[in-house]
Amino acid sequence: MKKVEITDDTGKLIEVDIEKFKKHIDEYHLNGSSVHEENGHYFTVDQKFRYKINSLYEQE
Repeated sequence: MKKVEITDDTGKLIEVDIEKFKKHIDEYHLNGSSVHEENGHYFTVDQKFRYKINSLYEQE
């Protein structure tokens, strides 16, 4: 389990388990643009965000 910090839509940092987070994004937010909620934090998931998550995951 690797924890990383990512910024939500309001600019606040939140720590997530990058493996679980990426798995969820790949399963439920694979295409287009949508909003993901994580512990009261919201993230606009688009291609740029997916690229960022994939990059963080690959750094593991």
